[in-house]
Amino acid sequence: MEIEEVARIIVDAAIKVHKTLGPGLLESAYQVCLAYELRKRGLRVECEVPLPVVYDGQYIDAGYRIDMIVEGMIVIENKTVERILPVHEAQLLTYLRLSGCRVGFVLNWNVALMKEGIKRMVNNL
Repeated sequence: MEIEEVARIIVDAAIKVHKTLGPGLLESAYQVCLAYELRKRGLRVECEVPLPVVYDGQYIDAGYRIDMIVEGMIVIENKTVERILPVHEAQLLTYLRLSGCRVGFVLNWNVALMKEGIKRMVNNL
């Protein structure tokens, strides 16, 4: 499956989950429901993926955890915040760089309309 097709499925699934649940829940609730919805649509989803830092040729656990990786190619960082801030974007870009993935989304579930809470970012490696 092409990356753009996977990205479209992610956005559609996020909108469906948000329409069903609405804003106001914990980040973890949206994450498990989105993972369920994506798997239902035939996608491979990993949650809470440890992301080591490579230092001096060694893989070191620095405590990074990617919320979700879909099809091994798209990173999702879930948030329930007033608005997406530069620090959230920087976090996603760090995860993209360390994971080698090119495309990622910050999904802010604490919005009236989900399309307002979707921030797509690309790592130009």
